[in-house]
Amino acid sequence: MQALNVGLASLISAIPQASASNHAGILSAHFDHILGTSMDLKIIANTFEIAENAEQLVLAEIKRLSNILGSFDTSTEFSQWQKTMNEAVPVSDELHAVLHSFDVWNERTGGVIQAAAEEVNQLWKLAALENKLPSKESLQEVASKANQSHWELGDGTATHVTNAALRLHTFAKSYIMDQASEKAIKEIGVEGLVINIGGDLIVKGNHTEKIALTDPRNSAENAEPLAMVALHNKAVATSGDYRRGVEINGSKYSHVVDPRTALPAEEIISATVIHPDAVTAGALATAFNVLTIAESKALAVSIPGLEFLLMDREGQITTSENWSNQMLSLENKAAKSSISMVNLKEKVWNANQELLINFELATFEGRFRRPFVAVWIEDEDHKPVRRIAIWYNKPRWLPELRSWYSALRTNDIDLASITSATRPAGNYSLVWDGKNDAGQLVNQGKYTVFVEAAREHGTYQLIKQEMNFDGKPKDQVLPGNEEISSASLAYRNK
Repeated sequence: MQALNVGLASLISAIPQASASNHAGILSAHFDHILGTSMDLKIIANTFEIAENAEQLVLAEIKRLSNILGSFDTSTEFSQWQKTMNEAVPVSDELHAVLHSFDVWNERTGGVIQAAAEEVNQLWKLAALENKLPSKESLQEVASKANQSHWELGDGTATHVTNAALRLHTFAKSYIMDQASEKAIKEIGVEGLVINIGGDLIVKGNHTEKIALTDPRNSAENAEPLAMVALHNKAVATSGDYRRGVEINGSKYSHVVDPRTALPAEEIISATVIHPDAVTAGALATAFNVLTIAESKALAVSIPGLEFLLMDREGQITTSENWSNQMLSLENKAAKSSISMVNLKEKVWNANQELLINFELATFEGRFRRPFVAVWIEDEDHKPVRRIAIWYNKPRWLPELRSWYSALRTNDIDLASITSATRPAGNYSLVWDGKNDAGQLVNQGKYTVFVEAAREHGTYQLIKQEMNFDGKPKDQVLPGNEEISSASLAYRNK
């Protein structure tokens, strides 16, 4: 498959299929800086008005739970509770439930799931700043500090008993997604929904969602996926080392750590877990990065309804016994295209090369909705060659993307969600493999890359850059604007 939609009606490929957004009762919305990452939301309802109301319920519940479970805001309930010591403090049902889940999964994973993994992360962040590996003594000290019980739970109370740094993000995100989706799905007229926060998804109701698994060896948003699955009333979570981590002396170390040893995960570079319960999927996606493959298999067998796919550092894939039941075909599909056939007498694009398109969407205080964005390639005659991506929520807003709409005028494209390791908010990478919309390698030569952004009732921005794709790798930094704060092109060997 040449390109995939990322998120929910988000980054869209050149695969001819009716867009789900054409149905009046489907709402697709896209946000950045939600729980520290991006969020894509799809709601299927009897009317668009019902879907919009359900969207507000989801956003309100995420905000409410963030104010309880958040770690980075000192005003949250969890942050305030951390300031107490050796006192049985009454806590909300939500905080109590998440702390209890940590206890359960800490025991089931032999100590791998641990809120004090934050102590280990802080050690490795400091090591990266100093560009020096942690000493054996500091590793032992931090592991000893992290690998203990940090609270005692009573009937509606929690007693904080250590001074270790704690974070609930291991699966608080999954818990919040589950609670928010329950709020929305209970609304009369809501048929189904999909929430994708940073690459972890939950699918509920009368809806089946196609989901692409990011290949950790090529994690651009629209790169060819590792696999495709179809989910109905299930959750999927992915954890891996390819989007976050630290670099020390030129070597990269995973942000997923083993609190028992204070060492980063090494063997597994990506773990995807599917289960009806979002917290279970989130907890085990993290744990399976740390446990040995044999340990992961043994734990998975003990949990009914759980499926997984693991990739190790050598690229070897290990799956659960029934994983194949989740799979969809990855066969290539020829796309509709007005592009002429490639003249094979010319020098053709080197199949071992690609163009990486990086950009960061600007941050606006109090504004979380992502702008509409389109990315495509044109040849020297100003004819569209390849549709790379388009983000929008309703077809009627496509004309806001003036250049895209003028050049291509299409939303005849496929929709699929993506599960991946969590991305930093606002940062996106796309890849062009040198093929046109018909799946053929184009000739080498000059092409123009377009990155267009428009905000509903807001600003309009267009970045375009010509580059000579002559087989010689090169980089190009592009000027930012009000909507796209920075962008760059990297023509490189794969």
